[in-house]
Amino acid sequence: MTNLAYDPGHGDDLASQQDVVAMHALRPVPRISIQAFCETESIASPIERAGEDRRMAKTHLKVHMGGIGTAIDYYKSAPTPNLILLESRSEPKHLMDQLRQLAEHCDPGTKVVVVGHYNDVWLYRELIRSGISEYVVAPVSMADIVSVVAAIFTDPEAEPIGRSIAFVGAKGGVGSSTIAHNVAWAMSTLFSSEVVVADLDLAFGTANINFDQDPAQGIAEAVFAPERIDEVYLDRLLAQCAERLSLLAAPSTLDRVYDFDPDAFTQIIDVAQRTAPLLVLDVPHLWSGWAKSILTQADDVVITATPELANLRNTKNLVDMLKKLRPNDPAPRLIINQAGVPKRPEISAADFAEPLGIAPMAVIPFDAQLFGNAANNGRMLGEMEKQNPIVLKINEIAHMLTGRSEVKARTKPGLSSLLGKLKRGKK
Repeated sequence: MTNLAYDPGHGDDLASQQDVVAMHALRPVPRISIQAFCETESIASPIERAGEDRRMAKTHLKVHMGGIGTAIDYYKSAPTPNLILLESRSEPKHLMDQLRQLAEHCDPGTKVVVVGHYNDVWLYRELIRSGISEYVVAPVSMADIVSVVAAIFTDPEAEPIGRSIAFVGAKGGVGSSTIAHNVAWAMSTLFSSEVVVADLDLAFGTANINFDQDPAQGIAEAVFAPERIDEVYLDRLLAQCAERLSLLAAPSTLDRVYDFDPDAFTQIIDVAQRTAPLLVLDVPHLWSGWAKSILTQADDVVITATPELANLRNTKNLVDMLKKLRPNDPAPRLIINQAGVPKRPEISAADFAEPLGIAPMAVIPFDAQLFGNAANNGRMLGEMEKQNPIVLKINEIAHMLTGRSEVKARTKPGLSSLLGKLKRGKK
């Protein structure tokens, strides 16, 4: 019953960082209904923030001000949800009496979590014995709330859900897809782990070319028939690219228009995450409802950019937007690609990173021959030159994204002139 510190004003950087670390290991909560009855704003606020987190995106959460008495009156004429969160400042014996009254109006399948203000072992034991799912001592953080809800509604016997990693380019042609495919291949070979690559650029996707595949079916069949998607159907659509690497290929044709609803890929991603421990999402460079949804819901986001000003502007916009959409997650990762193109003026890695507030996890130099030969032969970089320094960087990225190592490089500040250009460009 130990809780993280909570800052109602959202001003405590330490508490916020604690939330980010705690939340990173949590898995999405299934589609349930939750109603909370709170006596204080200090409890209502983290519950409301928890409802806005991507891991709670499928839940329907309603927060009411008022404690157990309000809940009793409310459920005299309304059905109870899957979960009730109750705050109570009552002393232990009075709290137990109130909960007995509430039980008369609760459906048998409803779970109840109590947030109390008494750190009392007797009370905790009595609550658990009477059927309360969990008792948490105030103050509570947003991470506490999501953790408790996930623990109740996630089956401990179920297979773990795979992590999703979304790769997106700051501009077209920066090599995001190539990096995504090579990192996926590296993960599957370095760690002997099953990896699924989903090419989400249905019109112009290149994964089938890069992996030298020509499957008859792919991701289009899934997205246009969501009612058919399950593990068996998805397995039929996957093309085997390597021993532990499978591909959901894009049709890469223009015979129809690929306009989708924001949640069009949600079912596909959910099923794919139950199929493999690692899911690499190759997201095209566009800003639509479904692309925004995928980047919001992914466990990790990797932005690939080349070192020039338009890429810096676009990357800054992406980073700022993703921080708003994913306030309880680490900042997106950054890869600077195609560095050192002959005769091209470039922004240094340190100057590129400074206004973003994030250090690049890798700077990949320009090598037309290595990348060109691999693409033209339908091979991964590691298959062409295993000991090439660029291949070793790809391997490092695979290690970082799977939590096997951390980024050590730090950039130095110093880009006031470029920041000025970006600000002038927005006027």
